[in-house]
Amino acid sequence: MSGIFGAITKEKCAQTVFYGTDYHSHLGTEYGGMAVLGKDGFSRKIHSVSQSQFKSKFFEDYHAMPGDKGIGAISDSDIQPIYVDSKFGPFCLVTVGLIENKEQLKKELFSKGVSFSEEGKGGVNTTELIAKLITLGDNIIDGIEKIFERIEGSCSLLLLNKDGIYAARDRLGYTPLVIGKSKTGYGVASESSALFNLDLKPEKFLSPGEIVLITDKGLVNKRKGGKDEQICSFLWIYTGFPASDYEGVNVEEVRERCGMALAKKDKDIEVDVVSGVPDSGSSHAIGYSIQSKKPFRRPLVKYTPGYGRSYTPPSQETRDLVAKMKLIPIKAIIDGNRIVVCDDSIVRGTQLKNFTVMKLWENGAKEVHVRPACPPLMFPCKFCLSTRSINELAARKAIKALEGKDIEDVSEYIDTTTPKHKKMIEWIKKDLEVTTLRYQTVEDMVKAIGLPKEKLCLYCWTGECPGK
Repeated sequence: MSGIFGAITKEKCAQTVFYGTDYHSHLGTEYGGMAVLGKDGFSRKIHSVSQSQFKSKFFEDYHAMPGDKGIGAISDSDIQPIYVDSKFGPFCLVTVGLIENKEQLKKELFSKGVSFSEEGKGGVNTTELIAKLITLGDNIIDGIEKIFERIEGSCSLLLLNKDGIYAARDRLGYTPLVIGKSKTGYGVASESSALFNLDLKPEKFLSPGEIVLITDKGLVNKRKGGKDEQICSFLWIYTGFPASDYEGVNVEEVRERCGMALAKKDKDIEVDVVSGVPDSGSSHAIGYSIQSKKPFRRPLVKYTPGYGRSYTPPSQETRDLVAKMKLIPIKAIIDGNRIVVCDDSIVRGTQLKNFTVMKLWENGAKEVHVRPACPPLMFPCKFCLSTRSINELAARKAIKALEGKDIEDVSEYIDTTTPKHKKMIEWIKKDLEVTTLRYQTVEDMVKAIGLPKEKLCLYCWTGECPGK
């Protein structure tokens, strides 16, 4: 995952870029970067943020970055912004998305004599690859349009040069971009929540495939967006910030509706406490509490916001360490109670079992009922890196155990009416060592989001790619 931000102001923009980028810290844990363009050229800073927050690494830097326009990024995989001196002139670039055919595109560029100077997780730096592909176009707009045609996956981007900031949303809109306006200029962000405290009022949500040039004088549409859309559903369920809106739909409200839907189907259990795995699970739990009229309480609390998401770090060892250390149990609330635990999802299941459920049992829980706010994850994400390799997924582990081998056709396990689906859920329940386990259905999740099903990417759950 990653998040990107850009700003153009009447005077110095670095402070706005600094805070705007920092508001995307929930989307990445490995690298942070800023680039600012002034009368003397580009200032660019990149740091690892794996062991410290973006704010602490860039606080001193941004004061020494003069200019009235700039971009920034938080990333899990690639060092960015990338700087390129091209036939169009120098520019800096930040991207968000996932390129499935990255190796193929790299080989094609090698055959044209193009070289690369940066590496990312798993090979060539994706942002540098996109930058080099753009330079093959007749102009910047042609170059961006060509990457939309060439890549398999998704890529939204911000390109900074003397003209301003080119903002482009990926062809089918898997990832969002929103432009905000203030009295002193413009901002553009992956998350609309990054705008509010910077006095930027959301003015335009880019359509899929749309390209807009942002200048100090206003917005210039360079390519109209399309009507076909496949925005990532996981944005509302987990990855997005609660205060953000996508396509006019607020994240927190969707999570509350997900929790309410889960509670409506829980007429066969009695509980004393409704809880959520902090932070995103808490919103789902609030909805469950509203619907069930059972008290929302916090048997597990997160130790300071400084502990990031245990899902985002790339290594399993780091993920487990964060999961273990960030949640502290409150025995007084746990002991003797029947507890519903709402979570955004079950990806691998190991963290939920070892560092959430186990803490509840060890502190005297009478019953533990787990309620994920989305269906079982069946396929690794092709577009936003929302889920990782297929062998890591808890549902796939269950299927392999039940079948005795890996299988390609998992349609019977996806269908909630089949005996195989029920056996899969039972296997995961036993593996987690919980009293009951009940997943959200695709239908209830889509209803909670409130957009037409055909406009949502549901690939992680269904394996279907309507936009491909």
